[in-house]
Amino acid sequence: MKIYQRFLDLKLPPHQSAFLWGARKTGKTTYLKQKFPKSIYYDLLKTDLYFDLLKRPSLLREQLSAEDSDLLKQPIIIDEVQKIPQLLDEIHWLIENKNLSFILCGSSARKIIRNKANLLGGRAWRYNMLPLTSVEINEYKILKILNHGLIPSHYNDENYPKSLKSYVYDYLKQEVFNEGLTRNIPAFSRFFDSLGYSHGELINYSNIARDCGIDSKTVKEYFQILSDTLLGYFLLPYQKKANRQIITATPKFYLFDLGVAGILTNRQITDTKGISYGKAFEHFIFMELHAYKTYLEKNWDIKFWRTKSHQEVDFILGEAEIAIEVKSSANIKSRDTKSLRAFSEEHKPRKQFIICNENKPRIVNDINITPWNIFLEKLWSDKIIS
Repeated sequence: MKIYQRFLDLKLPPHQSAFLWGARKTGKTTYLKQKFPKSIYYDLLKTDLYFDLLKRPSLLREQLSAEDSDLLKQPIIIDEVQKIPQLLDEIHWLIENKNLSFILCGSSARKIIRNKANLLGGRAWRYNMLPLTSVEINEYKILKILNHGLIPSHYNDENYPKSLKSYVYDYLKQEVFNEGLTRNIPAFSRFFDSLGYSHGELINYSNIARDCGIDSKTVKEYFQILSDTLLGYFLLPYQKKANRQIITATPKFYLFDLGVAGILTNRQITDTKGISYGKAFEHFIFMELHAYKTYLEKNWDIKFWRTKSHQEVDFILGEAEIAIEVKSSANIKSRDTKSLRAFSEEHKPRKQFIICNENKPRIVNDINITPWNIFLEKLWSDKIIS
């Protein structure tokens, strides 16, 4: 499998610990083994090790006490730490009393939090590993990106549809079940299968609940499980001042990977036009914005703006500093700028963009009409928003 140079820069000063969270197969283990090749490594996916430490968490302290002091200068890596939350008490003790540092890697802190386990009281910095980004793959094959998704092992896989189906149905649902995050397995399965209808759209909790045979409160809990396990992200509506014409209560929800969304929406994109392409294209731009914000630890929010008359701006960055519309067209016309102009009249953004499939950038009435690849190059070069 091709090894990618990841944008994440996990730098730790001496004696500093960290959590590294991310969905399975996003590349956490590969990254850590490359960056910390001399570290002691515990992989809790190994059954024998898992059961040994589950039965006796103090074994970790006893084993590390016997290690060479030079090895202990490196951070100790524990992969899939959420499987044994009780280990965190031992880790806490080792940090406090032996001055050791740890990198604790896993797919979600939800199980740890639910078990009221020790999250080290701020002694560990938090990092997230996401699927690949345009700056990491360093190529602009848009149909490949939208169909394969950007999980490293799927991106260059010729049999990606089979791999994605296995990943979605054999891993993602089982991840939730195995971690005990929900007890009603049939209901969650129905909810999971229905995600294709609501992905990237305003969430209608009542409709989803009716389709799945559960109540709205449970649907909200299931969405929160996906968010907590880093399998998706809420996109909240933007509103600076009260306005009855603006939608303010209903979020959108995007899955964490384009390929996963493609399986659940049952799509195969063959051309750079059409409704399916447009939705996937918008999802891709959201994931790039989210990755840039996450990796560079930016403090601004990503939101969307929509009126009850269906005027909509896809992404608002910060306090209306940047307004972005995503259009799949290769020929942007005046009518395509209507929503941006309406938003601009009220909120006066510093910059406005229409990200599209045109060949060259141009400016029309202060709106930057920008080819998507040029926009992403500027984004990752810190030329869009600081």
